[in-house]
Amino acid sequence: MLVDKGKYVRIRKHILPPEQRASNIPEDTKKVPLKMWIKGRLVEEAELFEEAEIITATGRRVKGVLKEVEPKHKHSFGDFVEEILRMREIILAEMWGDEQ
Repeated sequence: MLVDKGKYVRIRKHILPPEQRASNIPEDTKKVPLKMWIKGRLVEEAELFEEAEIITATGRRVKGVLKEVEPKHKHSFGDFVEEILRMREIILAEMWGDEQ
C-alpha cells in the first residue's frame, strides 16, 4: 500500500541489536532488539512496511519501518482527527514562526 507524502504515520526503529543490550536485563529481554515507535509526517510517499522517513512534531527527521497510517490513540481518547493535528501545527507556527 502506497502512503502519500505528508500523511501522519507511525514508524518503528531498532535502537540496539540483542548483542548490544545491557548485561543486567532479564535473559528473555536480552534476546530481542531494543525498538522504539515514533509518530510524524511522511517526508516522501512510501510503502507500508518499508523504510520511510518522517518529521516529528519537534522537527526531528527519523527513518524507520512504516508500520501504521493515521495511528489511533490507543489510550481511548478516540480515533485520529486530522483537524486537531492541523490546529496544533498552526498554533506552533504562530508561536515559533515558519522556520520548519
